[in-house]
Amino acid sequence: MQIVFATNNQNKLKEVQSMLPKHIQLLSLADIGCSEDIPETQPTIKGNAIQKAQYIKTNYNHNCFADDTGLEVEALDGEPGVYSARYAGPQRNSEDNMHKLLSELQHKNNRTAQFKTVIALHLNGNLHTFTGICKGEITKEKQGEEGFGYDPIFKAEGYEKTFAEIPLEEKNKIGHRGKAVKQLIEFLEKQESHI
Repeated sequence: MQIVFATNNQNKLKEVQSMLPKHIQLLSLADIGCSEDIPETQPTIKGNAIQKAQYIKTNYNHNCFADDTGLEVEALDGEPGVYSARYAGPQRNSEDNMHKLLSELQHKNNRTAQFKTVIALHLNGNLHTFTGICKGEITKEKQGEEGFGYDPIFKAEGYEKTFAEIPLEEKNKIGHRGKAVKQLIEFLEKQESHI
């Protein structure tokens, strides 16, 4: 089975490919000749995921899935949420985003947060969504060199290390994207067994 993952983020592509069984071949946007920016104009994480998957289905007619992820911080009323990638501005710079978030939390004791990923799958004319949530907290400073995005300042519940300090395999097991991808894989394998 070939399926398009509607992302230009090479880190996400690598992370998801490492979780998929060998018989599911992941195609990138470059593989299908899509070089334009896919619109993400919805007010929710789920809405953005659906919009991206719909765009590929409509314009390229491929079975595909898209994800959108946000970091929701309790003390900031769920911010940055849907604006996580461009929290500090349109340049989408992770360092700037982390710096802004840490400064917003400087005088707050509640550092509870969760990562949320929604995957929208367009398969054979039908739309399905899968949601993965990883609860945790925001650290006071950056720790670790691995991962991407907000990983150096997020610690999952029950962990002493940030997402940027634990191996990718472990992050995939406990992380928001890993949980959503697991549901996606189970669903795809069920579909294949009915063919």
